[in-house]
Amino acid sequence: MLWRFVLWLAGVVIPAVCRLRVTSEVPLELRGGPMILAGNHIATFDPIATTAACARARIAPRMMATGGLFRTPVIGPLMQAAGHIPVDRGRETVAKAVPDAVDALEAGSVVFIYPEGRIGLDPAMWPERAKTGMARLALASGVPVVPVAIWGSHEVIAYHGRRQMWRTLISSLWRRPIVRVHFGAPVDLSGLRLGSVGHAQRASDRIMDAIAAELALLRKDEPRLPRYRDHTRPVSLTRVRAVTRSSPSV
Repeated sequence: MLWRFVLWLAGVVIPAVCRLRVTSEVPLELRGGPMILAGNHIATFDPIATTAACARARIAPRMMATGGLFRTPVIGPLMQAAGHIPVDRGRETVAKAVPDAVDALEAGSVVFIYPEGRIGLDPAMWPERAKTGMARLALASGVPVVPVAIWGSHEVIAYHGRRQMWRTLISSLWRRPIVRVHFGAPVDLSGLRLGSVGHAQRASDRIMDAIAAELALLRKDEPRLPRYRDHTRPVSLTRVRAVTRSSPSV
């Protein structure tokens, strides 16, 4: 009930700083779970926008989030109470994340994951290479994986710097940039099995390809570089997906 209240609250508050546009191809019978939502990550505002988008799509996912959030005052206990799943990277307890997510899916939950594991640093803001944990979870559980693409959230609040973040957030009160979220059709993972050599990587590639394809639909008028530049956001080529550079659609 706490998480559903937060979902409702996000839908009420978010119109103050942006104009949210949500589209969905998720069949009604899947929205109650079990299901995995796999989304691209381009900005610090993504979780808030995604929460509001899930509320509009009538989906109440359990979020897999960095373990540090669960150790913060107020927010941490609230996330635990809402049933979200910590990913403690760099700690021994990180191994619990996938089994905990499998248990959640077996209980009929929807689980939301950012497969990249961080806000992407691709200069063109296309999805980076994903970690294989999400793919292993999909293959272990056998539940549908729905790609979720988001665009425009990077305009709402700056990536870094307290002053810059407040400045851009305040300016968003009158700019109200458009933030688009699209829930795509389930990814075809047929023929792939957990434990078979290379199958987790193939599943990961299929899912990231699907996210990139949905994202291409949201940024048709910005196919190569984003028009809006956040100068606080670093860029890196270390995890750029080869398909991003070679695909004619981008």
